[in-house]
Amino acid sequence: MIKAVVLAGGSGTRLWPLSRKHVPKQYLSVDGGEVMLKATVDRLVPFIRGDDDVLIVTNELHASGEAYQVLSGYEKILEPVGRNTAPAIAISAAWLLRQNTDSVMVVLPADHVIRNRVAFHDVLGKAIHHAKQGELVTFGIEPTHPDTGFGYIKSFCNDNSSTIKVEKFLEKPNLVTAKQLLSEGGYYWNSGMFVWKASVIMKLIAKYLPDVNSVIEKIKCAWDEENSDNPQLAIDTYFHEMPDISIDVGILEKVPNDEGMVVIPSDIDWSDVGSWDAVYDILPKDKSNNALYGEALALDCSNILIHSNKRLVAAVGVKDLCVVETSDAILIVNRGESQRVRDVVSALKDRNAQEYVLHPTVRRPWGSYTVLEEQLGFKMKRITVEPGHSLSLQRHQHRSEHWIVVSGTATVVCDGDTRVVTKNQSTYIPIGSTHRLENRGKIILQLIEVQVGEYLGEDDIERFEDDYGRRKSDLE
Repeated sequence: MIKAVVLAGGSGTRLWPLSRKHVPKQYLSVDGGEVMLKATVDRLVPFIRGDDDVLIVTNELHASGEAYQVLSGYEKILEPVGRNTAPAIAISAAWLLRQNTDSVMVVLPADHVIRNRVAFHDVLGKAIHHAKQGELVTFGIEPTHPDTGFGYIKSFCNDNSSTIKVEKFLEKPNLVTAKQLLSEGGYYWNSGMFVWKASVIMKLIAKYLPDVNSVIEKIKCAWDEENSDNPQLAIDTYFHEMPDISIDVGILEKVPNDEGMVVIPSDIDWSDVGSWDAVYDILPKDKSNNALYGEALALDCSNILIHSNKRLVAAVGVKDLCVVETSDAILIVNRGESQRVRDVVSALKDRNAQEYVLHPTVRRPWGSYTVLEEQLGFKMKRITVEPGHSLSLQRHQHRSEHWIVVSGTATVVCDGDTRVVTKNQSTYIPIGSTHRLENRGKIILQLIEVQVGEYLGEDDIERFEDDYGRRKSDLE
């Protein structure tokens, strides 16, 4: 049996301002095509039979927020905290073995672009064949330039055969070292895609990562003792004890050559879309080598990226720039230096800036909200609720809310009293009142919300009931 294990817990900081903490790049489209996670799953057909053969490893924040609809229908493991790839792969293997299926695990990051699907299927077929024989398989990408954003794989030879024994893994090098590796030859970029049997990787985790294995054993004991239909509960209890370590450092760099680690050279038109320079590479270019996305205009420009998501962005007489626009932020960075975007994100995080966390328009399982204005003591939102959906039953300790319906019909529950509010009507929710907003109608409900209070953070929510399985601590 083949199982796809899709690692979707990353933060995507280098693609800010498009990628945010609550909705990172794997839940977005950066090139106008499918959402990246969905594209990752779709390209696995026909090796998987359907969504039932997919296990997504993500975190609680993404599963209850904007990514709710993207993740719907897939089996999921929710990490209560991020702990890198080794713990994520370990818990996935244990999860599959718990189901009595020693599956071949096709481990894929959720945020890669592969444009040559035919070549990818050819490589994947070979990888699955070797994995069934008990080997560990990784996909190696032929380097096209010295890049400090990838780990490297040293092969024993470079004869372009279908599989090559791995001599060693190298962490992301500095630029001088990356140039040296390219000049030596015999190195591949580490794509982060792996294929192996669940039982094989679990044995290696027990051997080389005892700290990870001990946590896995606690989780497995909880599964056995509770005989529960909710295996996530044990993960919530113990996963935070995991060390933060990658599968490369924890296992692959330690596996002796005779234990069957092989790399398959993979000419599959691949990109990890790890920076805006990488986005520039995958987008089509005009005759001046400009990559223009969205409402973009470039006059007398060359070698630039303009990625516009809401407004018209015009550039005149510039070259070698990346310009990225969203409704609340603009990024300008020299091409070749976009790895430094993570420094911007770090600075925004230190400021506790909202632009690090969310876009002004935030999607939720029930619809969406857009922050229109926020000043000291008040905040204005536009809220849309889809037909048949409702917000959670909740209350706030620090704010009151005024709701003005502009289209559709709202059913409002407030402290046990139910009222219907129609277009041009309004209602008031006092501080501390238990309330709920529902759309029982056939058309989208739209309203303007005015919050008034000393604290207006999205975490001022005490949730009592929820139709979407979110926890009391999740943001509305």
